[in-house]
Amino acid sequence: YQRRVHGTLSECLFFFAMQRCAGTAARLFARSLSYRAPLRDVQFVINEIHDYNSHYQKLGATEATPDMVDSIASEAAKFAENELITIYTNGDAGCVYNDGEVTTPEGWKEAYQLYAESGWAGLTIPEEYGGQGMPQSLGMIRSESMATANWTWNMYPGLSGGAIETILLHGTEEQKQTYLPNMASGVWTGVMDLTESQAGTDLNQVKTKAIPQGDGTYRLTGEKIFISCGEHDMSENIIHIVLARLPDAPPGTRGISLFIVPKYVVKPDGSLETKKNVTVSGIEHKMGIHGSSTCVMVYDESVGYLIGQANKGLKHMFTFMNFARIGTAMQGIGTMELASQNSVPYTRERMSMRALSGTKMPDKPGDTIINHPDVRRMLLTQKAFAEGGRCMLFETGKLGDLMLAAKSEKEASIIEDEMGLYTPVLKGFLTELSIEAAYYGQQVYGGHGYIQEWGMEMIARDARISTMYEGTTGVQALDLLGRKVLMSKPPAKLLIPFVKRILSFCASNSSKSHMLQYTLPLARRAIQWSTNTARIALKASSDREIVGAAAYDYLMFSGYVTMAFAWARMAAVAHEKLEAAEGSEREFYQSKIDTAQFYFSYILPRCNNHGSAMLVGSKPFLQMKEENFLLP
Repeated sequence: YQRRVHGTLSECLFFFAMQRCAGTAARLFARSLSYRAPLRDVQFVINEIHDYNSHYQKLGATEATPDMVDSIASEAAKFAENELITIYTNGDAGCVYNDGEVTTPEGWKEAYQLYAESGWAGLTIPEEYGGQGMPQSLGMIRSESMATANWTWNMYPGLSGGAIETILLHGTEEQKQTYLPNMASGVWTGVMDLTESQAGTDLNQVKTKAIPQGDGTYRLTGEKIFISCGEHDMSENIIHIVLARLPDAPPGTRGISLFIVPKYVVKPDGSLETKKNVTVSGIEHKMGIHGSSTCVMVYDESVGYLIGQANKGLKHMFTFMNFARIGTAMQGIGTMELASQNSVPYTRERMSMRALSGTKMPDKPGDTIINHPDVRRMLLTQKAFAEGGRCMLFETGKLGDLMLAAKSEKEASIIEDEMGLYTPVLKGFLTELSIEAAYYGQQVYGGHGYIQEWGMEMIARDARISTMYEGTTGVQALDLLGRKVLMSKPPAKLLIPFVKRILSFCASNSSKSHMLQYTLPLARRAIQWSTNTARIALKASSDREIVGAAAYDYLMFSGYVTMAFAWARMAAVAHEKLEAAEGSEREFYQSKIDTAQFYFSYILPRCNNHGSAMLVGSKPFLQMKEENFLLP
C-alpha cells in the first residue's frame, strides 16, 4: 500500500480504481475467516479415547510424554492460528507460472521458511537422518491444525512427508543419507508423480520410460500431469517420486517401477547441479486450491534412481498413496472444522425472523438464526462430522505407528492390511461429508455464503477436490468392497474382526441404561453391515456387476457405522466423567453427549437408504441403452 501511495499518479489511480471495483480483487483482502485449534477436543480424543500415552510407552517412544505431546500440539496450533489462517485467502490469487518457474502466493514462501526453521519438517523423521524421531501419529496431531487453517499451503509439506516415508521404507541406505537430512530440515521438499494424460486411476497405461545407464542411474522420458506442488519457490530442491517403465518390463501394472528424480541432481559432495533435471511446462487453472501449483512435469532424459525392486513400483508407491489418502481425509476434517468455526459465530449474530416457539429477543428486530431448528441441524451436522472424523483419523494414526515399528515384514503386512480397511472409508467417506459441511457453511450465511467477502465459498471450492484426487469416491468404494472385503482371503477377513470389536463394545456397555441409546442401534447396524456383505457376495456369483453398483452405498454405510462407533465410545467417556466435571469441563462433556445423541437420532438413520440401495443389484444401472443417456 505504501509503495502505491508514494508511487506515480497512474499507480495511485490504478490502485483506487481497483478499490472502487465491486469484483474479486478488492474483496480478496476483506474476507474474515478465523480459526482456533480445538486443542481440548484433540486432548480428549488422544488421551481419553485412544490413550496415546500408553501407546507411546509400548512403542518405546520415551520422549513422547504427555507434556511433550501437549507442547507440540499447542505450538502447532499457534503456527496455524498466527501464520497460516492469515494467509489462507491469499492463496485464492493462485500461483504464477512464468517460463518454467512457479511463484507461490504472497506470504506462503515466508510461512514455509518459518515452518522449516521451527523444525516442523523433521518432527517424525528418524534422528539418524536429521529428524526428531517422534511417532507418525504425533505428526498427525501437528498437521491437523495446520491443514485446517490452510489446507492448500499444507499440501507442500504434506506431500513431502509422503516422499520421505517412501524413501524410508523402500530406499537404499545411500538414498536415505543423500535425501533425508535436507528433507528433514525442510530445505528440500518432495512430491509424487503418477498421473499421465492417458493414465489416471488406471495406472496400467503409464508410458513414461526409464532406460538403465549401466552405472546405477536411469534416464527418464515422458510427461506427468496433475502433479500437486510439482514446482514452486519454497525449497532449494524438489524430490520427485516417479512411476515409469523399464525397457524389459512386463505389460500392465506388473511392469511399473519407482524412481527418485530430483529437480536438481545431487553431486557426490552434496551440492546441486545448476541445470534442472526435471522441468514444468505449465500449471492448471482450477476450481479451488489455487495456491497449490498443479503442474505438468516434463522428463527429458532426466536422471533417476530406482527405489526398491524393479517392476514392484506400484506396490512401493502405495506407501505414498496410503499416506496421501489419509492426508486427504485430514483435509475433509479440516474443511468440516473450518466451516463449523466460521458458521457458529455468524448464526449467533445474524438476526432474522422469530423463533417458532416464541420471541427470544423482543428488544431486537429479529431473533438470531441459531434459534431456528434448521440452522441448528446444519451446525450440529458440521460438529458431529468434524469431531467424529477426528476420532476416526487419530485411531488410524496409532496403526501407522505400529506398522512402522513392526519387527518383521509379516507383522507390518498384517497391520497394513488393517489400515487398508480403514483408508478408503476415511478418504472416501470423510471427504464426501466435508462437501456437505462446507455446503451448510454457505447455507447458514444465505446469500453472504455465495460471495467472496466472507470466505465460505472459498472453503466450499477448496473442498471439492478432496473427493477426486488420490482416487475418486467411486474408486475408494470399489477398493473397499472389492479389494479389501470381497477379494480378501478368506472374504471379509478384515471386516469380521472389526464388526466383532463393535459388538464386543456394545455388549460390555449393555448394563448401562444411559448407553442403550447408542449400543442398540450400533449393534443392529454392525450386524446389518456383516449380513449385507454376505448377501452382496452371494449375489455377485450371478451378477458380477453388483459390486460396482453397490460400492458407493456400501462405502457410505460403512462410514456412518464406523463414525457411530467413534461417537458411542466418546459418549461412554463423556457420560462417565460428566457428574464429577465442573465449569467448562462439564459443558465440554455435555456437548459431547448432546452431539452423540444428535448423531444417533438424526445422522445414523441414513444407513436405512444406503443399506437398501446396496442390495438392489445392477439391473437398474445397466438396463438403459448407452445411446439413450443423451437423446436428441
